[in-house]
Parts: sequence; C-alpha cells; structure tokens
Amino acid sequence: MYWEKYSRQKIRDVVFNALGKNLNYRDSPPIGLPASYLDPKVFYSDAPFLSEAPFMSTMVANPNHIGCHTLGDSEPVFGGTQELERELIELCATQIFDASPDSVDGYVASGGTEANIQAFWVMRNYFIEEHHADHEEIAMVYSQDAHYSMPKGVNLLNIKSITAEVHGENRQIDLDGLEKKLIEAKKEGIKYFIVVMNMSTTMFGSVDDMAASIALFESLELNFKIHVDGAYGGFIYPFSARDPLYSFKNEDVFSFSLDAHKMLLSPYGTGIALIRKGFIKYAMTKEANYVKGKDYTLVGSRSGANAVAIWMILRAYGSKGWTSKIQELLDRTDWLCEQLKKRGIQFFRHPKMNIITLKPDRIDHELADKYFLVPDDHESPSWWKIVVMDHVTEGVLDRFLLDLDKSLENE
Repeated sequence: MYWEKYSRQKIRDVVFNALGKNLNYRDSPPIGLPASYLDPKVFYSDAPFLSEAPFMSTMVANPNHIGCHTLGDSEPVFGGTQELERELIELCATQIFDASPDSVDGYVASGGTEANIQAFWVMRNYFIEEHHADHEEIAMVYSQDAHYSMPKGVNLLNIKSITAEVHGENRQIDLDGLEKKLIEAKKEGIKYFIVVMNMSTTMFGSVDDMAASIALFESLELNFKIHVDGAYGGFIYPFSARDPLYSFKNEDVFSFSLDAHKMLLSPYGTGIALIRKGFIKYAMTKEANYVKGKDYTLVGSRSGANAVAIWMILRAYGSKGWTSKIQELLDRTDWLCEQLKKRGIQFFRHPKMNIITLKPDRIDHELADKYFLVPDDHESPSWWKIVVMDHVTEGVLDRFLLDLDKSLENE
C-alpha cells in the first residue's frame, strides 16, 4: 500500500496542467455542447485567488465527467481532468484494495448511496443477461445494521430482499438465522444472490464476518456475488486492519463503494464505485448515442471537480501520511473508550474503527443534544453514536467528559 505524497506546488501544477488539456470554453467555444463554464456574473474567472486554488479553478471550469473513463472512449473535451479521475480509481483499487493493475473499472459518484446502487444494478443485469434470471429469482442479502441504501436499491431494482438479524452485543450476523432464510429463499425459487458485506456499518462501525458468510453461501451451493459497502470504512479500515478478505484479493468480492466526504473530508458528491473489470458493461445505457463512449453510470453528468478534489487530498497526504492520520484518530478513540469504561458507560466499538456507540441508560438527553450524538432511532433511541473525526479534538472530548461527569452526579 503505497502512493506518493505530492507537495502543494506539484498538486497545483498537475491540476492546472490537466485543466490545460481540457477544452477552454472561452478560447474555443463549442456550439454543440450543452455545457459551459459557470455563470461569469457570479463565478468570475479572473479572481486573483484562483491562480493558487486548483479545486476552485476546476469548479469554475466546470468539466462534465459523464461516462466511465476507465474503459473505452470518453468525451474528448475534458480529457485532462478525466485522466486524474482514472488515476484516482486506479490508486484506490490497487493501493487501498490490492487489485491487480488495470483490473477495476469505476467512477466518482454522487455519494455512497449511488455507488452502492450502481454495483447492485450491474450485478442484477449480469444475472439477467448471463443467467437469464427473472427479477423474482434475484435477492439482495444484507444485515439489519446495513445502510438504508440497501432497501432503497432493492426497491429501485425490483428484486427480493433478505435481511439478516445481528447479535445485539457484537453486531455480527446471526448465521444460523440467515441460513434458515436462505434455505427458505431457495425453496421459493430464488437462485441468485447479491450479498452486501459491511466494512463499517453506519451506526456501529461494525465489520461483517466475511469468511463465515462466504462459508455459509458456499455450503448451500448458492450463486452469489459480494459487494462491500465501504462508504464509511473504505478510507479507514484498510489502513487499520490490513484485512485481505476485504480486498480484491478475495475472489468472491465483486465491488466496493467508498464515500470520500466522510473520512477523507472532501466535498459532498464524492462517492466512489469500484467494480471488477468486464462487468460495468452490464450497466451501459445503449440509448446514450450522443455521449462519446456511451454512459455506464447511474447519475450521468457529474462534476469533474469532485474527482479532482479526492485526488488532491490523497496526493496531499500520501499513503504514509494518511496511515498516520488514521492511527491518530484511532488513538484518540482508544483513549475515549478507556474514559468511558472508567465511568461504567456501556458501549460498542469495533477496535479498528473510530465509531463508539453508547447504551442510552446513563446518557442524559440534554447531554446527547448538546454534543449532537446521533441516535439509532430519533423517536426511541436504543443507542447514541460518537464519531471521532478531525474536529473532535482532545479538548472537545475533555469537555464532553466533564459534562458527562456532571450528569452522572445527578443520577
């Protein structure tokens, strides 16, 4: 796992060089494209600061990255920034998820939800086109702790769903219960399974037991493909755990989703879909004849500036710098866990993640509201979530603990 750290000047030079390879609407105004630079009355391009602001300059240039640039042709007018998106996809696939070079397709999506649904869409169409499956013969399997984009995807794609219960204390899938549901699903005519493995659930930060899940599906001789929802954990778990089962070295893993606006602190609109080479073709929109190279994505037109933003962040840190940052957040999370234990507060925390989920019995609602703790259910919370991000400094945690101590004195 290695990628080079770039200096601020080199990042600036690379991005402006990429913009120079894109079509400049002002110099060569195209009359056939429905796109343009941003409105000059509001987003004026001659602002002095733009010469030192590569991301903002890319926003003003407004490159449209429609399509998937890791295969085939793409719209030639944005070739420079498309190249940075290709480099970003290759970096994430090979350096974070251990893929072989040029073995993964992908694109920068609107977020983790789109990246998840993109993968499901590809898998569903693969089963339909290659196995002649009917919609009612395909089911998506996910745990009760999975993100709500799973049932959303099931609804949109018109396939079946199987929700696996989890054990309350360790948040792991109840494999015995899931086995019964899978056996019943086979009896009901379901033949193909899209299996979602969580690389950090949204509420608990829990990571599904990949090996045990694969063993279960293989023991039942089921036809399945695994999608890893790494929308939260994708930029932390591979650096903290080094788990080969949660990588492209695992031949059962078909795709990953990431969401750079979480751990990576990038702008919203920076999800990432990664799908093994040779499969994204099943999502090609054949009717997009006016798009060079067709369109393989759910969203269609999207901002190239978002891809540039993710690339800039990863290059600003390099792999060593990013790993160090993750370790710092984990150390801070470890410290907070020790403080909670001293106070007898019950909580769940995966040891390689920066999410702590508290039992509600000793957490005052006023305290939760003051620090914006997130409940699992706003009507009747059973858990309160803390996420140790960059802005959650030692000083913030000290203040939280002081207020927690005051509330505990009133018990």
